[in-house]
This record gives sequence, C-alpha cells and structure tokens, in this order.
Amino acid sequence: MAPRFALYTAPPADHPLHRFAAQWLGWDPETGETPPPQPAAGLPAARIAALTADPRQYGFHGTLKPPFYLAEGCDEAQLIMALERFAESRKPLHVPLKMAALGSFLALRPAAPMPALDQLAADCVRDFDRFRAPPSEQELARRRAAGLSERQEQYLRDWGYPYVLEEFRLHFTLTGRIADEAERAAVLAYLTEQTAALTRRDVELDDLCLFVQGEPGAPFRIAGRYAFGG
Repeated sequence: MAPRFALYTAPPADHPLHRFAAQWLGWDPETGETPPPQPAAGLPAARIAALTADPRQYGFHGTLKPPFYLAEGCDEAQLIMALERFAESRKPLHVPLKMAALGSFLALRPAAPMPALDQLAADCVRDFDRFRAPPSEQELARRRAAGLSERQEQYLRDWGYPYVLEEFRLHFTLTGRIADEAERAAVLAYLTEQTAALTRRDVELDDLCLFVQGEPGAPFRIAGRYAFGG
C-alpha cells in the first residue's frame, strides 16, 4: 500500500511541550519511541491509553494540510522540493496556546485569533493540492457521517477535507472523544495544569513538518522539517 503524507506543524523534539505530549500520547513521531501510559487525572493508565488512542496514531501536531495519498504522476521527491520552496518564503510564527475542549475532545488551541496562521494553513491547502489524490468513497462517507454543513461538504469535494479555509481551526489534539462530562472535565483540568508552564511563553512555529504513514494503521512519523526562511 502506498504511504500517506500530511503537512503539519509541531514543536521541535527538544521543546518541553513535545516531550510532554509524547509521554502523554504514548508516541513520539520524531524518535519512534512509545512511552508507556501513566495514571493521570485520577484515571488508571489503561483508561489514559484508551482516551489517547486516536491522537496517538498521528502524533502531537497541528494540521495544515490533512493526510493524503500522492496523486498519479507525483512522487515524494517532487513533494519535498515543493516543501523546500514553500518554506523558504515563510516567516516563523509565535503562537500563544491554551487548553480547550473542542466538542468532546481536548486540545491545545491558539489563545487569540491569528490571521497569519490561518493564511499559512490556507496556502498549504491550495499550494500542495496538486499532490493530493482524490479521496476514496469510503473516506468521503466517513467524513460525511459526522454531519457536514453545505460549505463543509463543498470543501470536502474541492479539497478532500471539510475543515479547511474558513472552517480551519488549528488545534493540537491530546485526547479522543470523551463522552462523559465529568471525566472530560477532570482530564481538562489535569491537562490545563500540566501544560500551564509549557505554554507560558508563545510557541515558535518555525518550520513545516512532513509526516508520513508507511501503511494503513501505522503511526505517522516525522520524515522531514523544512525551516521557514530557508
């Protein structure tokens, strides 16, 4: 099966937020290490492992262009060359982050509106769309099952993903969906406390990350970082 690619933003491996998230999720996309889950928020390690199962597969990141298979006639070398050129023209961004609940899952979100960040994501969606193969009918059905607005449905058809452009909201996911409100509140309080010191200063996003999933079900790994400004 062909690999799947994604364009993400992620703190560097030596950033304390990266180290915390790798331990929390049980997966480090930079090193491939799998730290064992630990009890937290009054919950046993097995429950933490269950709550982090979905984001664990992708690694700690903020999505700029969602996962895609390469279009016919495109290869990884061409994608990398385009990434290098794209990154050369960009400037680092300093992003204030805070913990938040997004529906029933928890994530770090920008603490204030950031038009420059929204523009970066929109440019990634548009500029790299020539590399994206059309989604399968199965993928389209999975997206539609969540219930899409008219605009989201149009974006799904145009860009292969419903939450782009005006629908884009950067987030660094730390849990899957937590249906129980009391449990969700307890985990949110725990993560807010744990990340407070790590997000006291703005997080500098100074490169574009190429994440690769080698085969279906495998976790994504960071295959390259492309520095803004060259």
